[in-house]
Amino acid sequence: MTGMDPETSISPADIERAILLLRGLRVMLDEDLAEMYGVETKSLIRAVTRNLSRFPPDFMFRLTYGERSDLRYQFGTSRSWGGRRHLPYAFTEQGVAMLSSVLRSPRAVAVNIEIMRAFVRLRRLLLENVDLAKKLTALERKYDGQFRVVFEAIRELMEPAPTPTPEKRIGFGGDAS
Repeated sequence: MTGMDPETSISPADIERAILLLRGLRVMLDEDLAEMYGVETKSLIRAVTRNLSRFPPDFMFRLTYGERSDLRYQFGTSRSWGGRRHLPYAFTEQGVAMLSSVLRSPRAVAVNIEIMRAFVRLRRLLLENVDLAKKLTALERKYDGQFRVVFEAIRELMEPAPTPTPEKRIGFGGDAS
């Protein structure tokens, strides 16, 4: 995506694929963000380090060696981290929003808007799943008494059948009968 004009849009699916779960937070890596913004990773990091006071630990953090190797294992060789000398940075949603004040190109603004929309969509999906789980639990409680016999029959079917023990050994053996 590097070198694209500012009007070029990023697909929501590409953005959502770049959002990872690390340390219990949804984050995006510096390399992915730089690609979306159409800048080199080192340029993005340089802009961030010049404005480090805008990026507290809950906005941005550096991956540990273990986290980096876990991600390499998870994604295989499709990532191009082989040539990097430094561990990647991870940006939380707030960190990505702060990047718009550091990177002021028209493309950066347009990409930031799309990234913020992707984070909102993910939050909405998570809330919908929580609501669905609550409704399912309520239905199970409501109908548990009425369908107790069905649930017990299902449990019996799920139990392994007893294995019959052979009464007489077949084949050649040490004891002669």
